[in-house]
Amino acid sequence: MDITDQKKQARAEGFARRKAAHEARGDAAERAAEHLLDYVESIGNPANIAAYMPIRTEIDPLPAMHALHKRGHRICVPVIIRVGLPLSFREWTPETVMYDGPFGAAIPREGDWLSPDLLVVPLVAFDKQGYRLGYGGGFYDRSLELLRAKRPIHAAGYAYAGQQGRVPVEDTDQRLDAVITENGTLLF
Repeated sequence: MDITDQKKQARAEGFARRKAAHEARGDAAERAAEHLLDYVESIGNPANIAAYMPIRTEIDPLPAMHALHKRGHRICVPVIIRVGLPLSFREWTPETVMYDGPFGAAIPREGDWLSPDLLVVPLVAFDKQGYRLGYGGGFYDRSLELLRAKRPIHAAGYAYAGQQGRVPVEDTDQRLDAVITENGTLLF
């Protein structure tokens, strides 16, 4: 089985695990937010933090985004400018006017474009080595590669603990520094 087929199969398994975790979520988003706040402190309180607007069964980062904003961090969310390009990041606040962007994720209508010091990354699955499986568009891998070529940057997956599983890896896949779940933080 080639890598494309391996990833397709792993993605189907990951979506099933994520759906089950989402259905049983309880206070998972609030617990994960506490772990993210601790992680942000542990890496020196980076000024600009990229998170995401949740879609489908992704764990909700909004409790963490609100708390980080209150603590004075500048929060931004990804904007797809064009397929095949790295992501751009536009500032978000709780008052930001949002509209539906590509793939159904809300994006800011206006705001400053920021370069994040920390990327909080959604995912379908993650493994014990710090690799993630996303939706297959390569947006985060391209973005991390570009940002890391310019300066040190942290990348933390944000997921339900139940999303851990098999992740087939290619040379273009970017490794995460951590994965934050409702159960705690895994460092790589």
